[in-house]
Amino acid sequence: MTDADEQWSAAVRLLWGPPAQPARGPKRGLTLEGIAEAGVALADAEGLGGVSMQGVAGRLSVTKMALYRYVPGKAELVALMVESAMPDPSVLDGHPAGEDWRVRLGAWARALLAGFRAHPWLLEATVGARVMGPGEVGWMERALAALDGCGLTGSEAIDSVVLLSGHVRGIAEQERARGGGSRSRGPGPGADPGSGPGGIVGEGPDAELTSALGEVMRVHGERYPALGAALASVAAQGGQDQALDFGLERILDGLGLLIAGRAGAGGRAG
Repeated sequence: MTDADEQWSAAVRLLWGPPAQPARGPKRGLTLEGIAEAGVALADAEGLGGVSMQGVAGRLSVTKMALYRYVPGKAELVALMVESAMPDPSVLDGHPAGEDWRVRLGAWARALLAGFRAHPWLLEATVGARVMGPGEVGWMERALAALDGCGLTGSEAIDSVVLLSGHVRGIAEQERARGGGSRSRGPGPGADPGSGPGGIVGEGPDAELTSALGEVMRVHGERYPALGAALASVAAQGGQDQALDFGLERILDGLGLLIAGRAGAGGRAG
């Protein structure tokens, strides 16, 4: 077994197995939940790059060697942190099975964005080949369950969820880049997908672009009439950020057309 295989197996055991016991030495008052919470707090304060076994041990007032009795390394620690920090699927319990798929997916996307806003380091920690825990898998399950019975193939349903999560990640990345990723701005997980992002005026990609291009457009605006007209419209409307809503609604519109087409084809076939 390679080191990578061993690391993968260790993460699977930590996330899916029975509660860990110290690998050696006397029993201590540590739990995987407590270790994960300490790691999350450190990442929230210093970013994922600031997380280390030594740093987490310090927050727990134990030695690094004591921590290693429960968690074999940083990769496994980050896996535990992701599982702890991802939104709990139960936040979507207000949108039960049988409710309109569009409403359920809209709520799912907004709750995911809320999670990224609360813990921006999740954007780094949830990419690439890795082991996912029960909570994160359950989160994906909720999105796929919303599409159950819509006539999509398994591949199409998964791709739809990937498309939605990619849009949410893009918005979260933009917010993080301008230092706003940790702010809770926008409606909660139960908000109507067609509602605005919280009435924030003068913030977001539109307003940021207007600010960044202000001097350029003042001097060279005649070379870019379409851009100038669009920015003027943004300014006239108050610069409200609608990037999340616009993209989310267009994705759901597209899925709606696909689903309606499948239903029509099924009806003709019958």
